[in-house]
Amino acid sequence: MKILLFILALIVLLLLVLLVRTLLLKPDSATTATIEFISGERADTYAKKLATMVQKETISSRFDNDRTKFLEFHQVLVDLFPHTFNTCEKHVFDGSLLLKWPGKSAADPVLLMSHTDVVEAGGDWTHPPFSGEIKDGIIWGRGTVDTKGSLSCIFNAVEELIAEGYVPKSDVYIASSCTEEISGDGAPATVRFLKEKNVHLRFLIDEGGMILSDPIGGVKGTYAMVGVLEKGYGDLKFIAKGKGGHASAPGKNTPIPRLAKFVARIEKKSPFTVSFHPTAKEMFRRFTPNMTFPMKFIFANMWLFEPLLKKVMPSISPTGAAMLQTTMAFTMAKGSDGLNVLPQEASVSANMRFIHHQSTDESIRLVSEIAKEYDLETNIIYKNYPVSVVDYNSEQFKLVEDVIHDIYPGVGVIPYPMTGGTDAKFYQDVCEHCIRFAPLYINNQQYGSIHGIDENIDAKALPQGVDFYKEVIQRL
Repeated sequence: MKILLFILALIVLLLLVLLVRTLLLKPDSATTATIEFISGERADTYAKKLATMVQKETISSRFDNDRTKFLEFHQVLVDLFPHTFNTCEKHVFDGSLLLKWPGKSAADPVLLMSHTDVVEAGGDWTHPPFSGEIKDGIIWGRGTVDTKGSLSCIFNAVEELIAEGYVPKSDVYIASSCTEEISGDGAPATVRFLKEKNVHLRFLIDEGGMILSDPIGGVKGTYAMVGVLEKGYGDLKFIAKGKGGHASAPGKNTPIPRLAKFVARIEKKSPFTVSFHPTAKEMFRRFTPNMTFPMKFIFANMWLFEPLLKKVMPSISPTGAAMLQTTMAFTMAKGSDGLNVLPQEASVSANMRFIHHQSTDESIRLVSEIAKEYDLETNIIYKNYPVSVVDYNSEQFKLVEDVIHDIYPGVGVIPYPMTGGTDAKFYQDVCEHCIRFAPLYINNQQYGSIHGIDENIDAKALPQGVDFYKEVIQRL
């Protein structure tokens, strides 16, 4: 009985400690922060420029090497931002653009970047995807969010500073690839040029996270999501071979059932290791004060609940789970060409995103070994590796964080592991601090419209985006 009472007392004490740790975390300013939009002439002017940029269709395709439309888009930029193009050195790499704005010194240059190309725009849109229509203060069209919106803010910032006679302390580069959406050669060509010129960047700011309200379930507040970690990327094909034949007399373990068993195996139990990267821990640490009580209780005491979180995170949030492990998504399948024909060869393809704590090669080896159990061949179509992580304690990150606080008072700044990819991954040889953040506030519908239908952005969000880039440049 004494032992039981002692154990019970320990449990009660532990619960009290956990509860006190939870209650000590009071909600911070992010819960009450509001975005004070800037309306009027500035917003209207920026909206018209962005609309003009959207009206030039710039869909990229792996199957079309004609870059004429991207060169035509450059002329649109020249017409919209004459001071910039009259002042800056211009370089073009098969449709991808690089500008150099000479500063007082060539030391510690920075690069601001946002890609030119957009994805296709199928489906039934409320406003035509390349109309650039402005209605009730909203600009509609493909690229408004991803990423001509931030590109227009970069150009407006530079245009205005040049018009004011401002000369930056260090060289400022503007890069805009026309192949980001297809992981093409635009950014690599730009990097090769910078390496040839012995340019090493103090930091760069590319697309990435944005400013969102209530970014994940159970978290209240408005946050600037700043990407500091980018996973590796891979495309794999798994091939099953058989004898084929008539579908009226099928044998067992023909190609498609073997592939189906393999897919089901991976879906049921992921072979990849789940781990909280320090960046993920910092993200949740900053979110914790503003979580609902059950979540706050768990995340305020990760020292105890981390093993549990590793197991339940996939059921809580697919996005959260993707931040903790390599992911594998089956995207394409191919069987026979006849409805009544057993295939001699069938395949499924998968897209993989490789986490830092489990290497690209190890992740591929794990799934290849499982594929062998079902007599499948593994064909690696493409692979690359996780990129270097930006330290959220670095002076480069702190500069961006300070500017965000000045432009968006009260908004929380969250370093986070990105689940998608950007052109910034190509810049590791010339930059250790690749910050992935587009300084625009978007709502849930606008966030969901990325690569979807009815992409749009509020014109009143643009002035603060311009002010963000101007402030970054002026603080160099």
